[in-house]
Amino acid sequence: MFPCDPAFAAQARPILDLYAGVWQGEPLTAEDCVQIEIYFSVVQRKVLTPGDFADLTTLEEALLGFQHRYETAAHPFEWTFTRQDLTALLARLALAGQRPAA
Repeated sequence: MFPCDPAFAAQARPILDLYAGVWQGEPLTAEDCVQIEIYFSVVQRKVLTPGDFADLTTLEEALLGFQHRYETAAHPFEWTFTRQDLTALLARLALAGQRPAA
């Protein structure tokens, strides 16, 4: 199904490895898969949705430009919603569910 071009095969290998659940020889975890899915959903919304690329070179430039901006701007964040917050929320929801309807 893939062209028999060695250069294409070398470029496609990382993507095919992702589909096989492996990255750089290591198995992907569920968290890795979620992060990959998030990244590609952002690419879909921010880059691919217009779908008005004159040729593959224009598409490649758009994808690489987005990647550079994304990597420059991206930074880790700290969750502020703790287990205790979740426990309190679930308790409030359970209590609200026990109240008689007005």
